[in-house]
Amino acid sequence: MGTMPAEPLDADACYRAIAARDARFDGRFFTAVSTTGIYCRPTCPARTPLRRNVAFYRHAAVAEAAGFRPCRRCHPGASPDSPDWNQRADLVGRALRLIDEGAADAGGVAAVADRLGVSARHLHRLFLAELGVGPQAVARSRRVQRAHHLVRHSTLPLTEVAFAAGFGSIRQFNAAYLDVHGRSPSSVRAGWPTAARGGAVLETRLAYRPPLDGPGLLAFLAKRAIPGVEVVGEGSYRRTFRFGADGGTVELVPVADRPEVVLRVHPADGSAGPFRSLARLVVRARRLLDLDADPGAVADVLAADPALGPLVAARPGLRVPGAFDGFELAVRAVLGQQVSVAAARTLAGRLVTLAGTPLPGAAGATGGETALLFPTAAEVAEADLTLLGMPDSRRRTLRGLAEAVARGFVDLDGSADIDDTCARLLSLPGIGPWTVAYVRLRALRDPDSFLVGDLALRKAAVAIGLPEPWPELVARAEAWRPWRGYASFHLWATLPDVSPRPTRPPGPARPGRR
Repeated sequence: MGTMPAEPLDADACYRAIAARDARFDGRFFTAVSTTGIYCRPTCPARTPLRRNVAFYRHAAVAEAAGFRPCRRCHPGASPDSPDWNQRADLVGRALRLIDEGAADAGGVAAVADRLGVSARHLHRLFLAELGVGPQAVARSRRVQRAHHLVRHSTLPLTEVAFAAGFGSIRQFNAAYLDVHGRSPSSVRAGWPTAARGGAVLETRLAYRPPLDGPGLLAFLAKRAIPGVEVVGEGSYRRTFRFGADGGTVELVPVADRPEVVLRVHPADGSAGPFRSLARLVVRARRLLDLDADPGAVADVLAADPALGPLVAARPGLRVPGAFDGFELAVRAVLGQQVSVAAARTLAGRLVTLAGTPLPGAAGATGGETALLFPTAAEVAEADLTLLGMPDSRRRTLRGLAEAVARGFVDLDGSADIDDTCARLLSLPGIGPWTVAYVRLRALRDPDSFLVGDLALRKAAVAIGLPEPWPELVARAEAWRPWRGYASFHLWATLPDVSPRPTRPPGPARPGRR
């Protein structure tokens, strides 16, 4: 995970990308056209502007700060997010992830800076040096983008759109929207075909760079779906959630003929007031389905290995499933130590029944079962884990993990430094290198995390002719950087009935497995 600032944009390369309408660059930069005053996605269907009339910006907020408005044809706010920011561990990358999740909507930039342990002034200086605009401008741009999606694709009243998008007042919403789009939200909605709007209480669209191995992604999640919390049906994923006063179920449905995933929110009975958690749900959903990935960049590297090339060709658009919640993923890893995926799923169901909270009014959206919320770290730490029916050593590991997260010693929400987070995890009794690598890959979103010692990985590697001794395989995998995590999933996919299984190291601490 690099900590260096992003490389400056290569204007000539960017222009070649927009001339070719190359989808691989969608979301990585935006094109501003001086003669029209608008900014576009690289894939905009409009005629390619002359080179002398364009400038390129790494973030939509920078184009807006320079006085450009979003294109009405390509809707740049709907482009996939750049994977570059997700792969960075520096303060700007971590701050952008927090802003995307809505951390600045209620507490402002000061809340983001506080989460990162720096002053708001220092964070502002870093943003100016890196992007050319401050974090407040980025946060406003994100709110307007979310609002624009809802104006176009939902039947929510505009007052509810404002709060769902993260605005603190209707006046603030109207002013920011008019400033960015040059039109009021009501005029945009009036001109948008009613048939194009979703019928759900709250619905938005999540774009990605094709291809997407949707069936493989859903099959992976289905095998691990926790009873009462998650349901994977034909072509969809549903789960319960609660963020503050907002609770209910969220449904994710890949669209068959468009590079989009529909996100629908079904608030539970008893949810009071306007819904304000859309930003968090969008970020969690994108992480879970790995929607910010660049499958072309991954394939370019991995397919260069003669042994991996056929696997990449057989599974175009393979994604590394992420985590809806970092603590939940870490718990799954601990519960799965030295047992099968099915047994780990059973244990997770017992834990939820034991320590989870019922979610009234959400049963229908979880397949007819009792709808439950996955327990918080504090709830797990206080639960009687002897009722789970697993070894004492694993119960102690689970309680130690929950206590570490509950008191803030371990932060799994993605805002902390990744290397420091992994070191803290490794210091906990019963958590070894395998578990840390797995959490790093799926919860902390490090695409290069490589699970050295995994028996299933070794078996798959040997089956396709890769070196059997671990030192030789690790050396071969150096050529797969920075996508060794994707290589691992390609290898695991060749053994559909075998799960990742770590070797058992000497000593009392055992690495986990999913």
